[in-house]
Amino acid sequence: MAGLTGMGLSAVAIIAGAIMRFAISVQTTGFNINKIGIILMIAGVIGFLISTVLFASTRRAAVGGGTHTLHTETRDSEGHAVVQDKIET
Repeated sequence: MAGLTGMGLSAVAIIAGAIMRFAISVQTTGFNINKIGIILMIAGVIGFLISTVLFASTRRAAVGGGTHTLHTETRDSEGHAVVQDKIET
């Protein structure tokens, strides 16, 4: 889970966890819905942080400092392939 999708999914987990923790007051046996809400919020924050780091690192690699190669292939008058590679920084 990386990028904007991961951030969005993490935000959904945080919101769902907050609703379970603060807005729902159900008495059940076997599990505590408030604790599940806290777990979802913690998992959402961790997922959001990981997604942010991954998004920033892939964004940085795509935007700055790389080299690009332009590959062109043509035919000469005899039909032989002529390949040209132009490297741009």
